[in-house]
Parts: sequence; C-alpha cells; structure tokens
Amino acid sequence: MVKFCQNENLNNLKSYLQAIEEPNRLRILCLLKKGKLCVCEIFKHLSLPQNLTSHHLKILRDAELVLSKKNGLNVMYKRNEKKIEYYQKLLSKIVNL
Repeated sequence: MVKFCQNENLNNLKSYLQAIEEPNRLRILCLLKKGKLCVCEIFKHLSLPQNLTSHHLKILRDAELVLSKKNGLNVMYKRNEKKIEYYQKLLSKIVNL
C-alpha cells in the first residue's frame, strides 16, 4: 500500500472532511483567512447564535484546523495553516493516484 494511504492518514483525513462538511464551518474558515477573530465577531458575520458558533469552532479546534488563544476576556481564533496545508496535500495525493 502507498505510504500516504495508511490507516492513520486516512482516519485523519476522514476527521478533516467531517469537520469541513458543514457549510458554517467552511464559512468560519473563510472569515479567518482575513486574520484573527473572536467568537463575538464571528457569530455576527454568520448570523448564528453565539453558542452554535462556539460549537462549530470547537469542532474546528478539535480537528486542529483553527488555533485559539485567550486574550483578556475574549478567545481569539486563527486558521492553522500548517494543518490545512497538510490535509490539502494528503487529499490531493489520494485523489490523484
């Protein structure tokens, strides 16, 4: 079997795809392309309740697609570009066999 098609890589890729399958999570990733934002800014752009936005951010954080850092009372979120690039390359290798 090709090295990048090992079970661990495929399971990681599955988690990535599940994290981005929801349109609001893709929208969050798009918003964060512009830079760091707190949940208080993100939920306004999405027209979603803050608790639902936080839920989506948790899923993205668990998949390591976003990073968070406490800044006073706010938590700032940013894209994890290294992890996103890793998944894009892995997916490309698998799809382009």
